[in-house]
Amino acid sequence: MLDAVIDYLPSPLDVKPIIGHRASNPEEEVIAKADDSAEFAALAFKVMTDPYVGKLTFFRVYSGTMTSGSYVKNSTKGKRERVGRLLQMHANSRQEIDTVYSGDIAAAVGLKDTGTGDTLCGEKNDIILESMEFPEPVIHLSVEPKSKADQDKMTQALVKLQEEDPTFHAHTDEETGQVIIGGMGELHLDILVDRMKKEFNVECNVGAPMVSYRETFKSSAQVQGKFSRQSGGRGQYGDVHIEFTPNETGAGFEFETLSLVV
Repeated sequence: MLDAVIDYLPSPLDVKPIIGHRASNPEEEVIAKADDSAEFAALAFKVMTDPYVGKLTFFRVYSGTMTSGSYVKNSTKGKRERVGRLLQMHANSRQEIDTVYSGDIAAAVGLKDTGTGDTLCGEKNDIILESMEFPEPVIHLSVEPKSKADQDKMTQALVKLQEEDPTFHAHTDEETGQVIIGGMGELHLDILVDRMKKEFNVECNVGAPMVSYRETFKSSAQVQGKFSRQSGGRGQYGDVHIEFTPNETGAGFEFETLSLVV
């Protein structure tokens, strides 16, 4: 297959250059030409966590060159990043390299704020390449650690899994307090829960999310409360009448004092 790619597919020099947009002016187009002498521009297309080197960011160079130890700009997020090491990946093995050139696909170690779909460019460049669009989750489940010792580990695992997989979402429901995970299907979530167990040593209970029930008034209601305490002297006495009436949806609470006698 690789021989067929070399023999039949066009080289980066034979195809049209990639067109991006200027970060400071999205209406202005910027060309990323497949030329080693051009300004550096690359697109991060995958993030994964390696147990030995930490976070690995896979990227494809569209123009220019980059060396290990240099600084680049994440124009998508406006962050300055330092490239610790550059790796040429070969299936489950890797080889450390010093420089990547236009058209190369490699992985970088040390990019803390770069995620899938972010543009990396030279510090003097100002280009944003077209990113990928990811679908929203179609199924949700609740997860909870089996022990308190797993709580912090589960939180760290969910953060790393979200970095690796943009179609996986996790959040805490403010009303129920449950941790909710969402993905592309039941099998997708089963695999991620299994990864938490095998890769992060986190045991979790999985179930359906709780439904938050809400109640409101449909008609007016009146209540009365009396308070009386006699401990010598004048004593204490109170008589309160409260009326509750429904308000418009989304209007919140409104308090009104009709009469007050002291």
